[in-house]
Amino acid sequence: MDYESDRRSTMDYARYFGRTAIKMGFIDSVQMQEALDEQRIYNIFLRSGRGKLIGEILYENGWITFKQIDKVLNAISEYQ
Repeated sequence: MDYESDRRSTMDYARYFGRTAIKMGFIDSVQMQEALDEQRIYNIFLRSGRGKLIGEILYENGWITFKQIDKVLNAISEYQ
């Protein structure tokens, strides 16, 4: 995979994670959009190496707990 396809894949997953977290009532759409914007900016400056995960950004901003992240990830894995 190249950088652009990696970026698209990361953003697609972030949106999926966010939609799930919103449906579960853990965050709202404004928080999700702010986290996506932050992830996009962060990843632009870090073209190589690991970018920030959307859950990591939501947690760092105090919008979601580790327990809630785990619940979202479990819900996502059940759908796949």
